[in-house]
Amino acid sequence: MKTKKILFTCFLLLGCVHFSKSQNLLEILENEQQDSLGYLPATFKMTRIAFGHSTEVRSKGILEIFTANRFWNLPTEKSQSFAADKMSTRIALEYGLLDRLSVGFGGTTFDGLFDGYLKYKLLAQKKGIKTTPLNITLFQSSSYNSSSIVNPEIKDDFSDRLSFTSQVLISRKISSDFSFQIAPTYVHRGLKLSEEDQQDFFALGIGARYKIGSHLSVVSEYYKTFNPIESFDTYGPFALGVNWEIGDVLLQFMLTNAVNMVEDAFITQTRNNFNFKNPNLHFGFNATYVIHFKNKLK
Repeated sequence: MKTKKILFTCFLLLGCVHFSKSQNLLEILENEQQDSLGYLPATFKMTRIAFGHSTEVRSKGILEIFTANRFWNLPTEKSQSFAADKMSTRIALEYGLLDRLSVGFGGTTFDGLFDGYLKYKLLAQKKGIKTTPLNITLFQSSSYNSSSIVNPEIKDDFSDRLSFTSQVLISRKISSDFSFQIAPTYVHRGLKLSEEDQQDFFALGIGARYKIGSHLSVVSEYYKTFNPIESFDTYGPFALGVNWEIGDVLLQFMLTNAVNMVEDAFITQTRNNFNFKNPNLHFGFNATYVIHFKNKLK
C-alpha cells in the first residue's frame, strides 16, 4: 500500500510539472480549428467521445497516438492477480492527411480486431454572416477479425472476417460548456455466429460533453441498435467518464459495459448490461497524445 501511495504521489507531481510547462491540449486543438471565417473552436476537443468517434478530425500534419484499456472482473474466474480478472488493450494512430481528412489504424488484444478508418469533416459549425449550425463528419471503417473460430460450420474465408461501419456524425456546440452529438450508423458484419442472425445492422449513437473546469469535463455516450443479434442477448453500449488534461496528454477515465473497442463490435455485440454486477461493469482508461509535425501550430 505504501508503494502505491508513493507511485500515485509521483504521478501527480509529474502531471503538475508537465502541465505547468506545456501548452494545454485544448489550446492546441483549438489552434488546429482556428479560421478567419468564424469557425467555432473544437466541439469535443477530442476525436473520440468515450468509445465512439466524435465529429473532430486531425488537421494536416498532426499525429494522434491513442491507447485504450478495459478492466473487468468475472464472478467465478480469477485469471489475473493484479487489478482485474480480465483486461483488453487497444493501440491506434490517427493522422491528418488534409485539414478536414484524417486516416487511422488500430488493433485490439481481446477480440483480435485490426481496423482502419477514414474521417472527413463535411461541415464545420461557424457563426457570422453565413452561419453553419452543425458539424457534420463522415466516418467509414473496416475491421478484420483475426481470432480463431472453433465452430467448423462457420465459413472462414478472408472476406467473411471483414466488417464495415458507416456513420454520419452530427454535432453542435450548444454553449461554451456543453456539446451534443448524434450518430446514425450502419454496420455490416462478415461473420454470422448463427443462421438466425442478420449481417446488416442499423443503430443510433448519442454522445455529450460538459465542461466542469478549465481542464476537466464529463462525457457520456450510448448506442441503440434497432435490429439486434438474435442468437444471444445484447445490450446498448453505455459509458460515463471524466476527461482530464495534462499538457499535451488527455486522460479519460470511464465506467462502461462495453468490452470491445471497435465500432462494429461494441455496437452489435455488447453482451452485458450496465450495472455493478460482475462482469457487467468495466473500468476504462484512455490516453491520447498529440504530435505536431507543423511547428507553426505550436
